[in-house]
Amino acid sequence: MTVADREIDYGSAAVGTLVGLAGLLFLAEPVVGPLALGGLRVRPVALSTVVLALGFGLGGVVYLRRGQRLIGTAHAVGAVGWGLLALAPAFGSETALVLGLAVVVGGAVALVVQVSRDRDRE
Repeated sequence: MTVADREIDYGSAAVGTLVGLAGLLFLAEPVVGPLALGGLRVRPVALSTVVLALGFGLGGVVYLRRGQRLIGTAHAVGAVGWGLLALAPAFGSETALVLGLAVVVGGAVALVVQVSRDRDRE
């Protein structure tokens, strides 16, 4: 079977594209100045958190609709955490920053624990 013989999973491709774009924006920060978005000038690293939150949000919808609860929930939790981290500086909210960080770290820890439990059952 070749790559050309495979059917494209458009939902996963869209999620991966957004997450990949977020990574590129993050890596571009040291070499690219602020980007013009309408009347705003936004640093690439700030934009990367927004794009990452959107990618995770889309992933939550895509995977939960397919019945893939673990990966869908992980994406949804990531969307909330990264969304809070993206919005915190925009509103100057230290509470949103700490809460966003807690959601991202807590979600990652919960995911590792769940995957570990699933492997122990096998």
